[in-house]
Amino acid sequence: MTGTNDRVLITEVLLRDGLQIEPVVVPTADKIRLAYGLMAAGLTSLEVGSFVHPEKVPQMADTDRLVRELRPAESVALHTLVFNERGARRAIEAEARHVRFVVSASDGHSKANAGVPTQEALARLRPAAELLTGAGVRIEATIATAFVCPFDGETAPERVVDVARALTAYGIKALHLADTIGAASPWHIRRTVTAVRAAFPEPPLGLHLHNTYGMASANAWEALQLGVRRFDASLGGVGGCPFAPGAAGNIGTDDLVNLCHQAGFATGIDPGRLVAVRDEVGALLGRRLDSALSAVPAEPVAVRGTAAAP
Repeated sequence: MTGTNDRVLITEVLLRDGLQIEPVVVPTADKIRLAYGLMAAGLTSLEVGSFVHPEKVPQMADTDRLVRELRPAESVALHTLVFNERGARRAIEAEARHVRFVVSASDGHSKANAGVPTQEALARLRPAAELLTGAGVRIEATIATAFVCPFDGETAPERVVDVARALTAYGIKALHLADTIGAASPWHIRRTVTAVRAAFPEPPLGLHLHNTYGMASANAWEALQLGVRRFDASLGGVGGCPFAPGAAGNIGTDDLVNLCHQAGFATGIDPGRLVAVRDEVGALLGRRLDSALSAVPAEPVAVRGTAAAP
């Protein structure tokens, strides 16, 4: 179906989206060890934290320190989330080089997640974008509830396009669409991805998928058929949004890597090394993880020998 030069970029979001909903606050030293383990497995893009108030998301209180201590890994993009000008200033002070704006397509989720409706959330990102651009920081963006909202129901593609239009005006370098509560189907993926691609052939488009109803792999497959080559994933399927009722974990990095490799897509990621890091995550959280492959004692069999080549 594909050649080994058809490469998929996976951003590992365990350290942010994965841990933000866990009752256990993982120590910074353990996060750093996990980060280097993920890098050793071949991941070149990590989401490591969020510049939000520590009382709102205490699991992200050490984002500044993480960015500073991991920054020597220059070959790896370390992404952090920014929601406003204050977050942008913190990112610059921490010498972050990659940030992501997050804006909800639906007002209901925007009020729960950011405290204001969508248009206000977009407006307060304008000065943040100016600060970050002036500091030479690369900006990407994620549109949350791009398919379904827990408060407002299905999200119209036209609304997603409108939010994307505002974000592209801020000079973003990549755009990601998030199935925040994991309620999307392949039909939703095709409808909205097609609409956004038609309106904005650039910047590159990615997906952030959750697996609440077991559809994440089907949605990833649909996106691959549409030419999407960027995905967020969390090792072991850990994660969820504390401001979206019913949201379960992310698509598992281990599951997504297996899907890509079986279909002949290259990721540069070593499944065997992922197993060791996944076992450590399970021990830190004190539970069995949620990905399908977490129940398998070893890496999947019959993976194409050339598909994972860097």
